[in-house]
Amino acid sequence: MSATRSVTVPAGTTRKHRPLDAPPLPGRLLTGFVLLVICLVVLLPFLGIVSTSVASSSQVNGAGGFVMWPTGLDFSAYESIFAGGVVTRALLVSVGITTVGTLISLFVTAMLAYALSRPGSYGHGVVLGLVLVSLLFAPGLIPNYLVVKQFGLLDSYWALILPTALSAFNVIVMRSFFMAIPRELIESARIDGAGDFGVFLRIVLPLSKAVLAVIGLFYAVGYWNAFFNALLYINDTAKWPLQLVLRTYVINNAQLGGADLGTSSDALPPQASIQMAILVVSIVPILILYPFLQRHFAKGVLTGAVKG
Repeated sequence: MSATRSVTVPAGTTRKHRPLDAPPLPGRLLTGFVLLVICLVVLLPFLGIVSTSVASSSQVNGAGGFVMWPTGLDFSAYESIFAGGVVTRALLVSVGITTVGTLISLFVTAMLAYALSRPGSYGHGVVLGLVLVSLLFAPGLIPNYLVVKQFGLLDSYWALILPTALSAFNVIVMRSFFMAIPRELIESARIDGAGDFGVFLRIVLPLSKAVLAVIGLFYAVGYWNAFFNALLYINDTAKWPLQLVLRTYVINNAQLGGADLGTSSDALPPQASIQMAILVVSIVPILILYPFLQRHFAKGVLTGAVKG
């Protein structure tokens, strides 16, 4: 029998408890300094982009095309790109592709993931094997192009949606989340007479809002930022998404004229301001969307990854 020993603390004294794993003060200061430097490296270029887009023409020309802090606010660059020209049209195209593509991708991903999460479903092992193999062996550029051409999707918006409608990684994550749902819930729904679609729509989807939000954000960011498929499959400039316009007029430094922006060339702000304004328009929608879905990340991704 082991004996226990009690320790008596004198009255009026307090014991200071320090977490065993707490790093020393120099380590915490170093960590804070490194994080501060990383934040500055990320935020300062973005601040310069926003400042240049709202700076006056004289200040932009005087600074050589890049302003870190504007002396006044001038929104003529945004008025120019939203005047009904190529940028406005490309923005509408990107919004439409992102919305429709995300809904289609979520639908097919959820359906496939739920089918693969039910052991004993028809063709379960074969289909799961194909999904896993697609993670290791991606199709080449030429086979992709030939498939799109064979289905008559060239110069069509569907060429920007259907080839990337399903991600094997997202299927695996969502399948793991579905497998963590208690089987008793599904069995009780079947006892009440619900079929496969009834269980999926009334039981599984309402319990999977977190993973649906996370996977939906993954798909939305992918569709919004994609430009390479448009570069390959879209020849009509009227169907260009915003990212391809961004690549053409910002990265390749092509000149935007009054005809492209739907306004007079005499009243155009500096090209640097217009380019930075296009950059801001392409970044801000995702920045606005991300904070609303951030709280779902740990529950949506980590739960599925750990319990799967």
